[in-house]
Amino acid sequence: MITIQMKTSLSPLEPYHQALLNALGERKGINRFGDFTAPLDEALIHVSLDLSGRPYLGYNLEIPTQRVGTYDTQLVEHFFQSLVNTSGMTLHVRQLAGKNSHHIIEATFKAFARALRQATESDLRQNVGSVVLVSIDTSYRE
Repeated sequence: MITIQMKTSLSPLEPYHQALLNALGERKGINRFGDFTAPLDEALIHVSLDLSGRPYLGYNLEIPTQRVGTYDTQLVEHFFQSLVNTSGMTLHVRQLAGKNSHHIIEATFKAFARALRQATESDLRQNVGSVVLVSIDTSYRE
């Protein structure tokens, strides 16, 4: 499990992104991949990620309002783009359903948190990295 605690921040986003990058370390001994779909009432959000070290954001949310209370909804995409750039993760965020801005945003962060937890959990193959071994029998049999 990764726990990040911040006490002060000049920038509201950058320290958290850097803290996540530092907590990931060499990324060995973890699942590396995470995938979760979260419902919240009418909203349904799918998040899939790879802690690959290669930054990429696939973002497909249609948030219908520009604000939820005082929160600027454009900050959702900005948060994830900054996180991807700093941490080097590949992240796909897809809205499968939803019309309520609050529900879309909340389901997005819940799905992201669950996918990240899955990706950072210990891999049973501890410290093997991302190597996949394939054995092919090439002997001829009649």
